[in-house]
Amino acid sequence: MTAIDFPPTCDLCDAHREDGALRVLPPTLRDFGGVERFAGPVHTVECFEDNSRVKEAVESPGQGRVLVVDGGGSLRRALLGGNLAAAAAANGWAGVVIDGAVRDVAELRAAAVGIRAVATVPMPPVRRGEGRAGTAVQVQGVTIAPGDWLYADADGIVVAAARQH
Repeated sequence: MTAIDFPPTCDLCDAHREDGALRVLPPTLRDFGGVERFAGPVHTVECFEDNSRVKEAVESPGQGRVLVVDGGGSLRRALLGGNLAAAAAANGWAGVVIDGAVRDVAELRAAAVGIRAVATVPMPPVRRGEGRAGTAVQVQGVTIAPGDWLYADADGIVVAAARQH
């Protein structure tokens, strides 16, 4: 899968400053992945300290999508580590955005996938099969729905209901 070419997020915001077509995530998510600039249609997971649905997603074909995870902002357990980041890259995910924590920072940086999260924590997740996929989620107070388009670069992350050129 080839990377999607898109204008810088600043240019997207300039073009849509008055029309309300974009939602901008607060600058609270840090860059941890091996790819800084990524974009794609959104697939969502909602979970809390249990990454069962995250694992299922990244081990399936990504088809250039961006996995957006509403982890409830928890910083007690990581929802993504080196093994799942490698799976996401191998399966064609463009990126993973997590409202929560990650771990294995050196391995995340080596993975050919964009990864944004709030922070790192060494504690692994639990796996009880909890969580759900394919529903609207909240990331740092911004609603993101399956099928939305997410764009991330060094200046930030923006979300739109449809692909922006």
